[in-house]
Amino acid sequence: MIKLLKVTKEFPRTGAALKGVNLHVPKGAFVFLTGHSGSGKTTTLRLIHMSDRPTDGEVRVSGFSSLRTSRRELWKVRRRVGFVFQDFRLLPGRNAVENVAFALEVTGSAKNDIKPRAQRLLSQVGLSVKSGSHIHELSGGEQQRVAIARALASEPLVLLADEPTGNLDDRATRGVMDLFWEINAMGMAVVMATHDLELIRTYPNARVLELDQGRLVFDSSENSRGD
Repeated sequence: MIKLLKVTKEFPRTGAALKGVNLHVPKGAFVFLTGHSGSGKTTTLRLIHMSDRPTDGEVRVSGFSSLRTSRRELWKVRRRVGFVFQDFRLLPGRNAVENVAFALEVTGSAKNDIKPRAQRLLSQVGLSVKSGSHIHELSGGEQQRVAIARALASEPLVLLADEPTGNLDDRATRGVMDLFWEINAMGMAVVMATHDLELIRTYPNARVLELDQGRLVFDSSENSRGD
């Protein structure tokens, strides 16, 4: 599903964000990507999303390769890889259903099917009664649920999440995490970046990958084998 093969990513001003990372995430996995600020978590997600390309090495995602996928083909990758952000990135002038509908418009859904599908996606994330609410009328947890519904619009195979609970209180965090687990149970791989170790301890069945200064220093799946 996802492979990073000796991936290095360097930036002109800050240097190497990732250094020779090898990683394999199979279909249907739930993975926490952790590490201190600046360890390379967001860079890793952006490389999987192909928002960035590696300086060296290769990223493979659901049959696409960073070495061979052209800019014109990136929309195909985006249909298979959804992305949820810490700051939601919703359209403030639109209500909940219109935010999800916009994602469906971008992916080329049939015009007559857009609103019904947007309503179904909001229902999937438990927000059907708030579909007509404007973004400023929603709590942080509700806004994140809209963002998740939007990320699911293209029916991706992989869902990436960058600190999705970072702006939420404990109750909203539990609700959003339960939703991610439900999504994962349907067969979708989830890769979530977080620095919240207490959150990780709450979900011991997830695989944990730790980055430190751009290097992969811990993989719980290897540790559990006693290697």
